[in-house]
Amino acid sequence: MEGNMKVALMTGIGKIEMVERPIPQPKDDEVLVKIEYVGICGSDLHYFEAGRIGDFIVKAPLVLGHESGGTVIEVGKDVKHLKVGDRVALEPGKTCGHCEHCRNGHYNLCKDVEFFATPPVDGVFQEYVAHEADLCFKLPDNVDTMEGALVEPLAVGFHAANIGGAHAGQVAVVFGAGCIGLVTLMALKAEGVSKVYVVDILPKRLEKALELGATEVINGKEVDAVARIMELTGGRGVDLAYETAGTEITARQCLYSTNKGATVVFVGYTASGEMTLPHSQIMDKELTIKGIFRYRHIYPMAIEAISDGRVPIKKIVTNMFEFPHVQEALDACVGDKANIIKGVIRIG
Repeated sequence: MEGNMKVALMTGIGKIEMVERPIPQPKDDEVLVKIEYVGICGSDLHYFEAGRIGDFIVKAPLVLGHESGGTVIEVGKDVKHLKVGDRVALEPGKTCGHCEHCRNGHYNLCKDVEFFATPPVDGVFQEYVAHEADLCFKLPDNVDTMEGALVEPLAVGFHAANIGGAHAGQVAVVFGAGCIGLVTLMALKAEGVSKVYVVDILPKRLEKALELGATEVINGKEVDAVARIMELTGGRGVDLAYETAGTEITARQCLYSTNKGATVVFVGYTASGEMTLPHSQIMDKELTIKGIFRYRHIYPMAIEAISDGRVPIKKIVTNMFEFPHVQEALDACVGDKANIIKGVIRIG
């Protein structure tokens, strides 16, 4: 396909400019996708606000956005499983395929991954993208491309649930009811966890957690969250605790909320990358502590969970923005975190 496309380019801290670039040409193993929806992720907002996340620093103009869904409009000559007109969810990380992590199936740990909107790799706040066909997952007829864009954050939630060994009969708590906390809640419910409590300090987020199936929500500003969890569990504590807020306070509460022998999964990143935790809780309770990084082999499972109705992923969206207004969309998401839980940009 010839011609130019519109691209939302981050040219400086807090600054987006609409520019034109040539429409990319797909390689033999790629497809050209017309992007229709892109979710606004917390990482996009970190780069937009601060220009960095840990060691990932924006040193040149960057296209943000990595949660995308769209329609295939051109197919490389070696691609057999997709055709023009297929609607797809795009998994944003292209890995090397031959390092030890890729070869043992843990491709999310590949050191040479090229991940949308992670410097210096451009993301998908643009009208078209050429992407490896094996990373484009066909959507069932009853899943639209906005849901396709939301498969990416949902994959994080399912990976967190899987890493924690979530299963029926367990009781869990999720600290943080932002997007990732909410997809973790939905994944835990979809995998049969009996009770899921959610803790946050923002009322809108707690309301959304209840709407999405939380057993009970706890406002950490109003009550002692740990005491309330212990009360709800008859003094036992939870089997699974998920930290998605990325704060030391909630991380400590995670450890104190658990039953002996429980599993704690760290999902959220802290601003500094460091925190001080009560080591005695880990030792005395013989806790299992796990961390997650993105996801692996999850897209088909997440798409199926949306298709069969186990995960009402659309309900997570609170705000829709149009593509020409990316600057305003990111400004709004940064400035109104109490009310905007999940923003999505409609590209076209």
